[in-house]
Amino acid sequence: MASSLRELRQRRKSVSATMKITKAMELIAASKVIRARQTAQRALPYTRELNRAVSALATHASVDHPLTTPATTVRRAALLIITSDRGMNGAYSSNAIKTAARMRTRLEEQGVEVKRYAVGRKIINYCNFRQLPLERTWEGFSDAPTYADAHEIADALIADFLKPYEEGGVDEIHAVYTRMESMLTQVPRARRLLPLEVIAGTTATGAHEVIPQYEFEPDPETVLDELMPLYVRSRVWFYLLQSAASQLASQQRAMKSATDNANQLIETLTREANQARQAEITQEITEIVGGASALAEASAD
Repeated sequence: MASSLRELRQRRKSVSATMKITKAMELIAASKVIRARQTAQRALPYTRELNRAVSALATHASVDHPLTTPATTVRRAALLIITSDRGMNGAYSSNAIKTAARMRTRLEEQGVEVKRYAVGRKIINYCNFRQLPLERTWEGFSDAPTYADAHEIADALIADFLKPYEEGGVDEIHAVYTRMESMLTQVPRARRLLPLEVIAGTTATGAHEVIPQYEFEPDPETVLDELMPLYVRSRVWFYLLQSAASQLASQQRAMKSATDNANQLIETLTREANQARQAEITQEITEIVGGASALAEASAD
């Protein structure tokens, strides 16, 4: 009985220490997700206006740019997959990986070869464990990406998009990221990044608003040459920021759930320890009373 009581107290102490860690991680994630959302909001006006300018060029100007011209036959596609570097963030990474797997299957069913570009250790480890080839990998910044990270990723994708097919080039670029709808809802999404999809009279993001008429100097072709790399970088930057905010929100929710579960387990262990202690005290009293009775009987004899 004493051994059982001691084990219960040790377990309660261990769970209590773990709860302190999960609570601290919850608070850290909460502070980080606020900063991540603010960063995403600050970057949104630039991204939106750049999308409008590129859409105006691609829609209204008679230009033929390689980043806006679809391939006659799509033979090979790049798939950018954004996950986390670490765990303890619920189903965030696994949901993104599942979405990427569905996208890959859909492309392969169309006879398209898929090249994977991985962001985050989770997708890198996933592919390495299953011996799936990876074209390029990036890691170490999933929860706090910078524009320099987006710049590097976008330039690598553009370079492969502009390569001839015979040299390993791709005809399309797709991206899988996680969009943060709210603190409770994060939705993995798959989007085509290149070639640029523009619906006449709308923005590149698909919002139904009329594109204003721009005058481009020195000429639309030159401006488009300058804007298209900026557009791709801004989209990758947007995907990284949204994924980072989603990762942190998912981590906060997972740590809160772990803290709540630990608190419930502590209550259960405390109750079991109290019951064990009561049983131990009852047994001790019974033994004392029994011993006293035996002594009294012996004295009477």
